[in-house]
Amino acid sequence: MHKEQEILNRIEEEAKTARDQLRNQQSQQKTLRDQTKIAFSERLSLERGIAENEATLSIGQQLLKEASVLEPAIQNSSSSNQFKLLRSENLKEMLENSREHLLKINEKVKENQTKTQILDEAAEKVTNHVLDNRIQLALSQYRKEIVKASLKKINAAIRDAKALLDSTIAKAEQSGARIAVLKSAMDILDEIRVTDGHLAALSDVTENIERMYESYSKLYLELKEKAQVVAENREKTLEEVKTRMQAWRTVMQRLLDRVNLEYQKIMGQTLAKGEVRLANGHDIETAGLEILVGFKGGKPVALDAYTQSGGERTTATMSFLLALQQHVRSPFRAVDEYDIHMDPKNRETIARMLLSTIKDAASQYIVITPSQITFAQEDANIITVQNVEGKSVAREVA
Repeated sequence: MHKEQEILNRIEEEAKTARDQLRNQQSQQKTLRDQTKIAFSERLSLERGIAENEATLSIGQQLLKEASVLEPAIQNSSSSNQFKLLRSENLKEMLENSREHLLKINEKVKENQTKTQILDEAAEKVTNHVLDNRIQLALSQYRKEIVKASLKKINAAIRDAKALLDSTIAKAEQSGARIAVLKSAMDILDEIRVTDGHLAALSDVTENIERMYESYSKLYLELKEKAQVVAENREKTLEEVKTRMQAWRTVMQRLLDRVNLEYQKIMGQTLAKGEVRLANGHDIETAGLEILVGFKGGKPVALDAYTQSGGERTTATMSFLLALQQHVRSPFRAVDEYDIHMDPKNRETIARMLLSTIKDAASQYIVITPSQITFAQEDANIITVQNVEGKSVAREVA
């Protein structure tokens, strides 16, 4: 009821505001109508002035025209001639005055038109506001009637509720004194409803629920212990993997440090720079070797198929393979067409380095090349293969 009464009060305040605005706007309408009537009267007066001046101009022009036609007939009369001259001058002056008055009146007519337009626009605006306020008043009246009807129903419900309350209190007093409670009746009813809901949810629970609960609790504890053991084993495994990873990185880094020194030494003999390093060492799955080379005084960059020429790539690759030889356990080495893209200088340099590497080694090297043999005078067995009449013939060169 209080909420509906607040709504009703708010509606009445809005209606009062709308009525006040409507009275002000109606007063503005009256003022604008009066001003419009005055402007209309001024316009009529100006139109009459325009008509009078236009008539004067028309008559004056007609008189001047007639005087010009009669002028030859009265040229011999000197007195008539003076009268004619005086009359023409008066007519011209009158015509000039009429034209000036007509211009002034036309200017006033324009001013009157502007004023009338402003008044019309203001009147239209006020009329729209008046219409809006009338609509607002009608809506307020409609809402007011609805709220009053709702209040009437609420009052009737309150009367019925009071009658029911009095009857219920009378019956309760017959059972004894009222019990002192700290909660309101609505709170107690809410708790009763919640409890009924919990009981309704448990209506389908079987009699074996306690035994099932104990069984599942035991299973839960067992699974929890197993999960704890698995977690501990996982931690141990991760720790072992971490240790092995660290050992792997240490071994790889030491190996690459030695290979890198030898690689830089070999590259220096070809007047180039180079470096071998471990890439992605933190992840064994993606780890790899990264070879950097720099020729002709350039800064070392990654070895790839786009930056260096074919001969430079071959020289860098052979230098890396030679640097890696001391760490390879296989007793045999075979290099096929290693010098195919090299220039004569690098081919000779790599050949000398190859001979120097295998000179005191216990391993055997097989070098296969279609190019000119650059170490024919060295301590090496040279086997040539030629295609003679469609057949391959192999012979050893002494």
